[in-house]
Formats: sequence, C-alpha cells, structure tokens
Amino acid sequence: MQEKLQNSDTCHTAIPRATSVDAYVGRRIRLRRTLLGLSQEKLGELVGITFQQIQKYERGTNRVGASRLYDIAGALDVPIAFFFEGVDRHPSPGSGYRSSGVSESRKAFEGFPAHVQDSETAALLNNKDTLELVRAYHAIPDIKIRKNVLELVRSMRPDHTPTAE
Repeated sequence: MQEKLQNSDTCHTAIPRATSVDAYVGRRIRLRRTLLGLSQEKLGELVGITFQQIQKYERGTNRVGASRLYDIAGALDVPIAFFFEGVDRHPSPGSGYRSSGVSESRKAFEGFPAHVQDSETAALLNNKDTLELVRAYHAIPDIKIRKNVLELVRSMRPDHTPTAE
C-alpha cells in the first residue's frame, strides 16, 4: 500500500515542459551563436555542457535554467535580456506563456528585428550562407572595398539597375 501511494504521488508531480518562450530563447541562443561563428560543440565547451544539450536548448526541447542562461549569456557576450527581446511581457491570464508567450509581431521571425516583414525574409536571415556572407562582408576593413563588393553582388541580381554615385 505504501508503495502504491508513492507511485501515485510521483504520477502527479508536474514535469516542467518547454513553452513557446523556451523555444524563443533557444532561437535567440542559436542566432547569437551562429552570428559569432561558434559551433554547438564550442559553445558547449565554453559553458561546460555537451553539444547535444545546446542542441536541445536551441530547438526548444529543454528549458534553460537561470544559472545556465547566465553562463550562456557570458559565453555569447550578451546581456541576459538579449534572449527575451520581443517576448510579450503581458500574456493573457492563465496562458502560462504556452500559447501566446511571444508577441505576434515577432512570433514568425525567430528573433529578428521587428522591421522584418515576412517569413521569406526571415528564412533568408536564418540561412547559414547568408550569415557567412554578412560576417565576411563586415570583416572587410576598407569601406571603399566593402561598397565595391556590395555593388558587385547587386550587379548579379536579375533585376539590377546600376546606382548613380
């Protein structure tokens, strides 16, 4: 009988489940990690956890505890608030952030700025090649060369119209 009671008690123990806010935080972790050019493995090493755990955080499968988020923020050189930018601070009562935790204006855009208007643009910004191109472009120290590279890339577009300088 005692054993039955113990088993019954454990069945009613609430297991914290990841919410839309956890998924949003995970996307922000991934965004910052990829912008810095870090692999999941490297971030895991910096924080002292496995790359699989980083993967689970980024997918929103696992919740990130406060102290772990603190460590991740330090490794990614951002304030903790970075991970919550765009999260609705006033969800509907009783929602527990499960269904409306991320503000509508940002929900589809995986942590990109509010001026991103459509999912096609968000998909482009989330593309690995796009991130690599942006990093390489900004690594060019000479502003004149950067402008020439930009004009070269623009000239390759099918709808290109030359710009007047």
